[in-house]
Amino acid sequence: MKIKAFFVGRHRRNSELFLIVLGGLVTTGAYVLASLGRLASIPANVVPFLAVVLGLFVAAHVATRFLAPEADGLLLPLAGLLNGLGYVFIARLNDELAAQQAIWVFLGVVLYIVTLWVVRRVRDLEHYRYTFLLIGLGLLVLPLVPGLGQTINGSRIWVSLGPVNFQPGEFAKLALALFFAGYLVDKRELLKAGTWKVGPFNLPEIKHIAPLLLAWGVSLLVMISQKDLGTSLLFFMLFLIVLWVGTERIAYLLTGLVLFMIGAYVAWTRFGHVQVRVDGWLNPWEDPLGGGYQVVEAQFGLASGGLTGSGPGRGYPQRVPAAETDFIFATIGEELGLFGATAVLMAFVLMVGAGLRAAMAASTPFATLLATGLTGLMGVQAFIIIAGVIRVLPLTGVTLPFVSYGGSSLLANYALLALLMRISDEQTNRAADAPRRAARRIKAMV
Repeated sequence: MKIKAFFVGRHRRNSELFLIVLGGLVTTGAYVLASLGRLASIPANVVPFLAVVLGLFVAAHVATRFLAPEADGLLLPLAGLLNGLGYVFIARLNDELAAQQAIWVFLGVVLYIVTLWVVRRVRDLEHYRYTFLLIGLGLLVLPLVPGLGQTINGSRIWVSLGPVNFQPGEFAKLALALFFAGYLVDKRELLKAGTWKVGPFNLPEIKHIAPLLLAWGVSLLVMISQKDLGTSLLFFMLFLIVLWVGTERIAYLLTGLVLFMIGAYVAWTRFGHVQVRVDGWLNPWEDPLGGGYQVVEAQFGLASGGLTGSGPGRGYPQRVPAAETDFIFATIGEELGLFGATAVLMAFVLMVGAGLRAAMAASTPFATLLATGLTGLMGVQAFIIIAGVIRVLPLTGVTLPFVSYGGSSLLANYALLALLMRISDEQTNRAADAPRRAARRIKAMV
């Protein structure tokens, strides 16, 4: 059976290498076209650019071949493609930010390799669930510490350590996902059954649900105080997804949706910055030079892109404030058109599908819940920001995973990717060894 796993792993790694090379060529082609559209010349560094792109992700591939040989073969190439396209459009918008993003990409790949090397068995993380709770809550509170926290663009979500600014909330998401998964594995039967009857409902005892509510409530209160409602929504969805999957009770899902609607209404009536976002969503043309400016310019850009786009380097995405962060999807839609924007959407759909496939076949309940939570974080974050750009939802200001400019987000997403790869690798090995374990059980019975 180990021979079977070996051949499965080798096939996946070979396919992964082919897709990485293909993604590198696509990224380099987009880089050349963006330079031609902007400067009417082929960049002199195109060969070194291709070498660096391929070198980074081939290094990640080699590490995966040795550290997680049976892991899914789609996740890393898709992340590399999204990251590469994101870098191309960041470079097209701002050369200085592109240089910084290149450093973050390098550090992200290094963190991916280190995470695979350190986390050899995902189930070992289950024993540190309360440690992850303290780490997560500590990271959330860190921007509120005087002298460390910084307010940028109206949100106090940054921490400054010398010349380095980062968002600790990006890493808090991973820590709380680990806590939620670990706690629910231990208490899921008690939470599922319910021993406290209130009318027609069977509810769990307060002592069993209290740690989850504490972690969720504190995270939301901190995020609201920091005026970062996008991250608050991510924490809420993480809590709801993992609780629903862990207990298999539809009542938790319905209750969560009702609480979400109540919370959204309260936030809209009590917080001025939320009202501005909602007004800009419902009718941005009422204030096209103020609160609705970003949304209006993004709509014009997407409309001008049409089906095939204006071409890399030939649009005017710089007219949208924060085009390299919150509105990078609008930049892609303007210059690559509906076809290019749909390709980016499909890449995220494929990554979510691969993550859920790993969750369904995971070797332990903890790995199942963790993979579900991590995949939900990535998928919901992509949905929130894309929906905000195209006016399906109010704009919340989170980054598009692997695509937007931002070191904290990129590092956290590469760590997330490594954990998903580890879970996928473990479930393949377990599936290959299943007949052998069954034979042992039968022999023991006889």
